[in-house]
Amino acid sequence: MDIEERAKILASYIIETKSTVRQTAKKFNISKSTVHKDIAERLEKVNPSLANEAKKVLMHNKEERHIRGGLATKRKYVEKRAREEAV
Repeated sequence: MDIEERAKILASYIIETKSTVRQTAKKFNISKSTVHKDIAERLEKVNPSLANEAKKVLMHNKEERHIRGGLATKRKYVEKRAREEAV
């Protein structure tokens, strides 16, 4: 698979699953930097409309990450309290 093809596949995956850069990198066993470079630079030259769609999903995920982080922290402390009460 060539680089341009990989960029198209990554973008399609991001759009279809609404996944984050981290999730996409893990799924395809590549680095987050590679995902960013494929979407932002390589795909822009090959298929600009697909790149824009993928960027929209990534920007949406970026805007929501502080919310997901807060929920993860809340879940951590709720689980910790439940374990302490069980003892």
